[in-house]
Amino acid sequence: MSTLHKIHVAALLAAGLLLTGCGTPGAPQPPSLNLPERVTDLSAIRAGNQVSLSWTMPDRNTDKLLLKNGLAIPVRICRKEGSGNCDLIGVELALAPGTDGIFNDTLPAALAAGQGRSLSYFVELRNRNGHSAGLSNDAIVIAGSAPPPVAGLTAESSKQGVVLHWTPAEKISSDVRLHRKLLTPPAAKPHEGPLAPSSEPIEQSLLVAPCIPDKQSGMCSAVDKNIRLGQIYEYRAQRVERANFDGRMLELADGELSAPVRVEVKDIYPPEIPIGLAAVATAGENGAAAAIDLSWQPVAGTDLSGYAVYRSERVGEGDATWQRISPAGPLVPPAFHDAPVQPGHTYHYSVSSIGQNGHESARSAETEETVPNP
Repeated sequence: MSTLHKIHVAALLAAGLLLTGCGTPGAPQPPSLNLPERVTDLSAIRAGNQVSLSWTMPDRNTDKLLLKNGLAIPVRICRKEGSGNCDLIGVELALAPGTDGIFNDTLPAALAAGQGRSLSYFVELRNRNGHSAGLSNDAIVIAGSAPPPVAGLTAESSKQGVVLHWTPAEKISSDVRLHRKLLTPPAAKPHEGPLAPSSEPIEQSLLVAPCIPDKQSGMCSAVDKNIRLGQIYEYRAQRVERANFDGRMLELADGELSAPVRVEVKDIYPPEIPIGLAAVATAGENGAAAAIDLSWQPVAGTDLSGYAVYRSERVGEGDATWQRISPAGPLVPPAFHDAPVQPGHTYHYSVSSIGQNGHESARSAETEETVPNP
């Protein structure tokens, strides 16, 4: 066999090994449509005639492949009243994958008037060829007339908390949402540990059910009891309508917040007046002095510092002259031992509570006790 013939045979054998050694190739895969995944977290909030939409743009396509960051995704938005058609609104957006989507819709006059009814919003993401994986989840708001704004809001500090008043709306029964802002936030974080005080949120809201106006003032009112002494708060109010559509509780708020009112919660209030004062006298025996033991129910509250005990020994029908007989500082336990006292004399007692701010309550209902003769 010639050298040229040997080279030709070797080449044929090598080609055969390549064909048989690599196996049979698989079926060809269809090209990816590169469809962005559906939006599943669309939410909508209506205030006045404005509806705010928000969602998260996906970062993958339906084949679970990452979308190119530099390639914006076309976004269409539509709204549907009841079971009608989903009408496109606004202009088509172009947003990058993985970003936050935001859109504000101004309702036309027809949707911002009349009785409350459901209004659904959808977003649709499309590829370069105009195809999509489908509409997003529905985000529902209430269409119809928005409730009127709150007028006449006032706030004042009381022992129970911050008392707020406002003017009721004519012929409209709606809830009111009170927006509270703390204007004196702590300068530093509270100390850590199991007994550390919890931090107070800077902003909070309080939903108040439809009110029954006060017969004398004609005003609606609410008490915010979740406050802290020594703080300054700002309140604004917003009337809201709430309705249940398909098991979802929706809220339609007036778009205009009331003028703000500020109140400083000063620590100027004394603790509660003690109750249950009782007196028991013991005659002096075996050289011991006669005495009267007093006790009363403890006053609840974290602002309590202690008590003060007062005594009066009346003569005839004249006004009593009260004298403080407990120490100058607050008496901590709800009890007091008054000694010595004179056998055969009748004594009148009353007690008060003292707060940590130094303010003293009015005196309790009095009790009397006569010291027996030995």
